Amino acid sequence: MDVVDGEMKIEKEYDQGFRVEHEGDDHQGRLLDSSKIKKKKQKMATRCDQQYTTPSPPDLPIKFRKRIRALGGSDIALVIQKCLFKIDVSSGHNRLSIPFNQIRQTFLTPQETEFLNSGDNKKKCLEMEVMLIEPFLCRGTISLRKWEMKKASGSATSMYVLVGQWNLVAWRNALREDETVQLWSFRINSKLCLALVKRKAKSNGYFVEF
Repeated sequence: MDVVDGEMKIEKEYDQGFRVEHEGDDHQGRLLDSSKIKKKKQKMATRCDQQYTTPSPPDLPIKFRKRIRALGGSDIALVIQKCLFKIDVSSGHNRLSIPFNQIRQTFLTPQETEFLNSGDNKKKCLEMEVMLIEPFLCRGTISLRKWEMKKASGSATSMYVLVGQWNLVAWRNALREDETVQLWSFRINSKLCLALVKRKAKSNGYFVEF
């Protein structure tokens, strides 16, 4: 510890990614663990990349296929497989995000895409009301919108979101942070419909139905 012009100088020690600041004769300091932020980011990246590290996404469960066929549905396609973030199950946000860069295949017609693109974040977003088959096979409706999520850097990330009754869907099906879900699309008389499936990871990297 050094004294400069009658004042105590703070020593900074760097050791194994930690910075310790000592002040005063008792040498008590506070530990600033910069590795915690890095570990948190690594955890988020790992769980969100989970769908890309599995051998292949699991197929739609038979009970969902039967349900869709009974409704006269066809053109079944996987839209997204994702882990749920805290914001996806937060009642204060009431939405499920579907980032463009995670969508596995086109599920909207050109007309539907044009309709959603004609909305603007600065005014009321345009939305489509679609049928949703939930994990426990009950049937309801949900709203599909397109959002532009602004970043601190000034750039924006494009995504679709499910809103409206999403809080009810999350509560009714006990959706939790870090769970993996799939969203499937299908058509009934050319009208867009969706199905939500809960998945559980196995030790070999595959997923099974909840």
